Amino acid sequence: MLDFVIFAVTFLLLLVGAVLYLYPASRTALGIPGLTPTEEKDGNLPDIVNRGGLHDFLVALHERYGAAASFWFGRRLVVSLGSLELLQQHSNPNRTMDPFETVLKPLLGYHASDGTEGIVRKKMHETAVSKTLQSNISLLNKLADELVDKWASYPASQHVPLCQHLLGFAMKAVTQTTMGSRFIEDREVIEFRKNHDTIWSEIGKGFLDGSLEKSSTRKAQYEKAVMYVETVMKDIIKERKGTSCPQHIFMDTLLQANLSERQVLEDSVIFSLVGCIITANLCSWAVYFLSTVEDIQEELHRELEEVLGQGPVTLDKLEQLRFCRRVLHETVRTAKLTPVAARVQELEGRVDQHVIPKETLVIYALGVVLQDAAIWPLPYRFDPHRFDEESERKSLSLLGFSGSQECPELRFAYVVATVLLCSLLNRLKICQVSSQVVETKCELVSSPKEEAWISVSRRS
Repeated sequence: MLDFVIFAVTFLLLLVGAVLYLYPASRTALGIPGLTPTEEKDGNLPDIVNRGGLHDFLVALHERYGAAASFWFGRRLVVSLGSLELLQQHSNPNRTMDPFETVLKPLLGYHASDGTEGIVRKKMHETAVSKTLQSNISLLNKLADELVDKWASYPASQHVPLCQHLLGFAMKAVTQTTMGSRFIEDREVIEFRKNHDTIWSEIGKGFLDGSLEKSSTRKAQYEKAVMYVETVMKDIIKERKGTSCPQHIFMDTLLQANLSERQVLEDSVIFSLVGCIITANLCSWAVYFLSTVEDIQEELHRELEEVLGQGPVTLDKLEQLRFCRRVLHETVRTAKLTPVAARVQELEGRVDQHVIPKETLVIYALGVVLQDAAIWPLPYRFDPHRFDEESERKSLSLLGFSGSQECPELRFAYVVATVLLCSLLNRLKICQVSSQVVETKCELVSSPKEEAWISVSRRS
């Protein structure tokens, strides 16, 4: 099973840089077909840039060379796996570390847990998400209803900026359930969002191209943003440590586990940063895709009426919303929500007839697999009914997007998105803006390249 979610190209390149520093480079392709270096110093980096990013580069690479292919980053060989069969052969079901923690903690200068510690911490985060959702499902319903109230006040002719509004919704949901009542105030949410955006922007580009170190102004802004988030976390840890509060938040589980205050701070920062991004984009893509297919939207509305009536979402009803879950699974697949994963080969291994040496960087081309016509017929079509088939549900689970291999942040996002869709479709119809073409920007989490717009109208 794939136990790690995907990096954007920027994170991949940062990982490669770390590997180059820590391990001696392999110069042997070992018979795996692929590209020769375009440039001695940069390898195939110019080809990645010319393709517009790592995902598009991998699509072309696997079309040309097959499911197992190689390319060069600098003077180091990289192996990419682009089929479900090879990913199953290479994955390790006993390795269940949280990929976001693995990637972001080193970039923020935090301690990255590994081995047994990493498995224990991931299970702790899963428990924290479960308890957080149990305590805060009414809050999530309230936040969704507030957004829907706002949209319901618009005339049918008004276009709604989907990404902007749903990032704000996700920020409120994540901050209030991770850090508590401090973020009931909009000004606190706005301040967090500003600093969140600064951190995310520099992680995405400033570390990669070295421009952060060259700009004292940007570096100061980045460090100030990190300091703001950490100061907020320290204040909340101080407030909640050793106290009993009626609202259980993500941080409380970590405090009760007797972690050090530093560990609680770092884990809470990572969950809040990643939780906002993945929740916002899952919600945005789900609403956008539903606006494009009226039949699917109406079928989901019927299920919501049958299961919930006019009532709110409760945790015991979630399992009954089977079609809603399939809508979200198809959203993840169609949007390629997290399109690339990577890991360093810890021990020599084998996929198919190929040997992968120890310390080789291995790419999981999940975006390629998610749109493989051999697995998903008509792969570019948004069709939640494909998950009526057990085989396709199993394929998504094996890729780490459902079941026991979901990362805690994605599990949280699934519930928040379900709450949003229930409130939204109970009251409103959503319509696509006909002149709009929405393209995908494949990064750590895929998002619309530009703002996506919809319009809404009241249900009769």
